[in-house]
Amino acid sequence: MTGTLSPWPQIRQGAKEHPVPTLQYLLRARGRTTVTVDGIFGPRTDAAVRAFQAERSLTVDGIVGPNTWNALIVQVKRGAEGDAVRGVQEEFQFRNLSGEPARGLAVDGIFGPQTDAAVRGFQSAIHADVPSMAVDGIVGPMTWQALVSGMLSF
Repeated sequence: MTGTLSPWPQIRQGAKEHPVPTLQYLLRARGRTTVTVDGIFGPRTDAAVRAFQAERSLTVDGIVGPNTWNALIVQVKRGAEGDAVRGVQEEFQFRNLSGEPARGLAVDGIFGPQTDAAVRGFQSAIHADVPSMAVDGIVGPMTWQALVSGMLSF
């Protein structure tokens, strides 16, 4: 649909694959360091989501929807490091169609020149349909939503 971002996905226990690893990285970035990034929304991820929801006075249902995503996201830009950056990089690895992880963006937690270029390229592509998308290299709420919702993935 031209002019709008895809909606935040709703995921819950039992979900696998995208965007579960990104969720797990964001939970880790928000202090849930015992969460393992394995792409499986199992009991430990569910417990971490529920604890996070309770901490943020959100509905405690274990469902990661728009309100939980918005509370979880961490704005990152060039120079940032850590699990939130790994979440961004995981999104670009998800879009790596080569079948070879080494050919995609490294998931190293360092927001350097390659991550910056990938983010700006993604923002530019989204901007073509959604003019309100800034092309600034900053992964804020709009960019996170476009990434996590699977925009520009094939």
